Amino acid sequence: MTTEKAKSLQAILDKKVDGKKIFGTSFALKKDNTVWQGASGNLSIDQPYFIASTTKLFTTAIILKLKEEGKLSLDDKIHQYVDISVLFRLHLYQKKDYSQEISIKHLLSHTSGLPDYFQDKGTSKKSLEKDLMKGHDQSWTFEEAIEMSKKFEPLFVPGEKGKAKYSDANFQLLGKIIEKITNKSYAENCQEYIIQPLGLSKTYLYQDATDETPKMLYHKKKELRIPKAMTSFGADGGIVSTSADMLTFIEAFFTGKLFPIDYIEKMQKWNKIFPPMRSGIGIHLFKIPKVFDPTGAMPSFIGHSGLSGALAFYSPKENLYIAGTVNQTAHPDMSFKTMISLTQRMLKNEK
Repeated sequence: MTTEKAKSLQAILDKKVDGKKIFGTSFALKKDNTVWQGASGNLSIDQPYFIASTTKLFTTAIILKLKEEGKLSLDDKIHQYVDISVLFRLHLYQKKDYSQEISIKHLLSHTSGLPDYFQDKGTSKKSLEKDLMKGHDQSWTFEEAIEMSKKFEPLFVPGEKGKAKYSDANFQLLGKIIEKITNKSYAENCQEYIIQPLGLSKTYLYQDATDETPKMLYHKKKELRIPKAMTSFGADGGIVSTSADMLTFIEAFFTGKLFPIDYIEKMQKWNKIFPPMRSGIGIHLFKIPKVFDPTGAMPSFIGHSGLSGALAFYSPKENLYIAGTVNQTAHPDMSFKTMISLTQRMLKNEK
């Protein structure tokens, strides 16, 4: 990479940090054999941050590794692994209980129909997310997350064609299934299957609310201190990492280092979930709508993102991996805008 290109990539990050929406950003990308890392504002290249729902890629990788080992099938019904007390009336849709019909694949692909304990609003018109964004820190257990889910109405029958609903409850359940099969904690599974084999020295599951290693999140112009909540997300959003570690991880995810590479094609069965994102089996597809990219110059990406402004994606067309954060819960779209700008600059003059 030329010094000029490296400077122009850094300039993109510097410009994103405006002291209004974005206070710090850290990104790493790899195109073919060229690697670049940069940070700006109150983040440094080696500063750990909360990756939030990008954690779901870790959970997906472990599930797929267990599949490779013959310890589960994606078509297995979750009642084989989850206590009946947890499943009781979990998916009560139009007065019929479909809880026994939910499969592991339904959870991975967000096609279970289960509501989202984190973002959905009940009769109070308030969500857990909104409460946390106000700084009302709180913790919860797996069982409490599921009980919260039971207070909301499921949206459709598990596996209903063309339907998907993003739900953190799906990945809370997947975390519990992983623990049941392995007889080890989710954190231990992350270490054994991902962190140690890949040498991710600054990546771990956040479990101690007094741990101040990760950079504090921002919500609008204020620091958002919700450590109790961050210890509660677990398999749906509790990992701490750096952009460099996440770049290593996302490349390993899509190159067969964590599970058989031929699984990737089967995971790309897309359903609309929230524009412009589509949900596959454990992964998301991000493609800029044609109205904003009429020439189709910007490639599509597969991977995942989080409400914290963190993301990790791969462009098969360009053989480009990118990971990073803008560390802003109120404007997570800024991470995608940053990813687009960095990708455009990286690809410039290469055609």
